Amino acid sequence: MELTPDATIVLDLGWLRLNATIVNTWIVMAVLTGLSWLVTRSLDPNKPPGRWRNALEVLVQLIEGQIADVAHRGVRPVMYFAGTLFLFIAASNTLSVIPGFKSPTGSLSTTAALTLAVLLAVPLFGVAHGGARQYLHKFIEPSILILPFNVIGELSKAVSLSIRLYGNVMSGAVIAAILLGVAPFFFPVVMDLFGLLVGLIQAYIFAILAAVYISAAMAESSPAPHPNKPMEDTL
Repeated sequence: MELTPDATIVLDLGWLRLNATIVNTWIVMAVLTGLSWLVTRSLDPNKPPGRWRNALEVLVQLIEGQIADVAHRGVRPVMYFAGTLFLFIAASNTLSVIPGFKSPTGSLSTTAALTLAVLLAVPLFGVAHGGARQYLHKFIEPSILILPFNVIGELSKAVSLSIRLYGNVMSGAVIAAILLGVAPFFFPVVMDLFGLLVGLIQAYIFAILAAVYISAAMAESSPAPHPNKPMEDTL
């Protein structure tokens, strides 16, 4: 039983070897790009919104609302990044109900790449918000002796994100394989529905955690408010 798409080789030309993880990632990207083009190609502010535009606006507002609950600074930039993560993971897990399609998030290489993107985004957002000096200063607080532990703490966040997403996908695949072996004619539909629900939850948790880490970095890199200046003026 192959649980990870890395083990499935789709194309092997000797000098070029593509596994299902890479191919399925391209498929997810193509699906998202195609849907985005179909939904936005006829957008016109002078025309009444159609059902596709309404659906798109509802989706964007839902994502923005969730991000605003955890990120009180720079909601839009954080939404663009975390929302992209959500859509990619959700689409990957949703397409897994198609026979023969294995979600690329079931590969540790994919989850590691997503986590690396978050790991790089955290300092970039922090530096862009408060400056490099203000962001880096937090690593030597309250003493420079604590620097290694602060760095390890930042890296542990990335590791936990990667393992959490990978573990959730793999555990779902194992449970599905066991149930299909017990009753193959009844459980496929149930497991497909269960997989859709779990896939959306995984995407939501990953995106929200990314937004929380980025928001925390932006808050820590914000300059201290002036003692005579109201707090709300500094937000």
